[in-house]
Amino acid sequence: MLRGRLHLCGGRAQPFADATPCNRRSVNKRHSCSIQTKAADVSTVAPAGAANARTIVGKVSDPMARREKEMIDTQPPRGTRDFFPEDMRLRNWLFGEFAAVSRSFGFEQYDTPVLESEDLFVRKAGEEITEQLYNFEDKGGRRVALRPELTPSLARLVLQRGKTLPLPAKWFAVGQCWRYERMTRGRRREHYQWNMDIVGVEGVEAEAELLAAVVALLQRLGLGSGDVGIRVNSRKVLQGVLSAHGVPPEAFARVCVIVDKLDKLPRDKVESELVSAAGLPPASASSLLSALASLASLPDLRAALGPDSEAVADLERLFELAEGYGYKDWLVFDPSVVRGLAYYTGIVFEGFDRAGQLRALCGGGRYDRLLGSLGGREAEEVPMAGFGFGDAVIVELLKERGLLPELPHKVDDVVVPLDTHLRPAAAGLASRLRRAGRSVDLVLEAKKMKWAFKHAEKLHACRLILVGAEEWGRGNVVVRDLAAFQQAEVPAEELV
Repeated sequence: MLRGRLHLCGGRAQPFADATPCNRRSVNKRHSCSIQTKAADVSTVAPAGAANARTIVGKVSDPMARREKEMIDTQPPRGTRDFFPEDMRLRNWLFGEFAAVSRSFGFEQYDTPVLESEDLFVRKAGEEITEQLYNFEDKGGRRVALRPELTPSLARLVLQRGKTLPLPAKWFAVGQCWRYERMTRGRRREHYQWNMDIVGVEGVEAEAELLAAVVALLQRLGLGSGDVGIRVNSRKVLQGVLSAHGVPPEAFARVCVIVDKLDKLPRDKVESELVSAAGLPPASASSLLSALASLASLPDLRAALGPDSEAVADLERLFELAEGYGYKDWLVFDPSVVRGLAYYTGIVFEGFDRAGQLRALCGGGRYDRLLGSLGGREAEEVPMAGFGFGDAVIVELLKERGLLPELPHKVDDVVVPLDTHLRPAAAGLASRLRRAGRSVDLVLEAKKMKWAFKHAEKLHACRLILVGAEEWGRGNVVVRDLAAFQQAEVPAEELV
């Protein structure tokens, strides 16, 4: 029990207490211990310099302070998330899967600041991402933004290294991104994104390798080609169709952004936007969408664009490589997939839930001219390809399929000192076990044996280690194997 006083220091009540547990002599003797309590008198002492001091028995309260200090809003800002320990276990598991796949493909990890220069993300192609920036002027008068994606930051690093960067470079990152957008299932205003990028490879072999990594991750998570598909296209397909319909090259980037909305908006709205925002004649807008809809397969594409089409050659080569990798059944040719970011130049792809319940799981492609758009004249021709894979949608899909793992809090050992004077010994034992690589929960307060067993069970511990007076006097501790339900007295120095 506690004997204590509340001492008002600077207007704040501070408890002082001492506790005297009963003596515990041996682990092997059955006994029950509790802390005996003496009556507590609670007094307040006026701060130094006060005219009068007053003594109160009971709870100290200040109604005025309660009124002045109202409860804050405990929810995070709209569109963001808290990660409690159980949430962090899931997040760390998923990020570990991202990293494991990346490293199995020989990629190296990088990172960049969440806060970047606004110029890195502001482009003039009508992209939604530019309108969704969390951007502001800092105290130094600089325009900055919270990154909405990772690829421009990667491009900045490539430009920073310049010709000293050995090519090809294979890098990956897992970073937080911010977009002020309308929230739906799996879409928040902040999310974490796994990116893999290949710098310096011209052929579609780069895209084939990246797609293999996406499939490898999905398979590790327990998903198959019946759960997830990957729509594949080339920006060059749209370029060829646009040329055939008399659309000027300067309208290409804006048209791509609008066509990318075909899976989100009705056709008539997309057609209307092509006229109003991209400046296409109504007849051209209608015929363009009809032409894309008629390209249902690669043979249809070959017939429409001809056998010498670069787009046809790239896509046929990609599907050939996919067959070699063993993931061809995951791919679906879809000419409406162009990705909404203006910097894509060739192959583009997008992972989707075949049940149609969720938005895209991932997306990527080739972006050979991104460096040039950022002012990198010497490096503007460096070929680049990559993808982004968000954390929110994949968790929703795994939850729906019953594939989320159970990730309880676990430790190897729970160490319990059974007497106050044995706490230094228990602390030394816990430290030695931790240095040996074991995770150890050291009980820091006097607790009953029943509590100790329940606590070890809750932590899914392998062993409960009891430091008792008689055993420690012989240089031993009692070790209970919680899986085998066996208990033995073991020399403390031999415990590992």
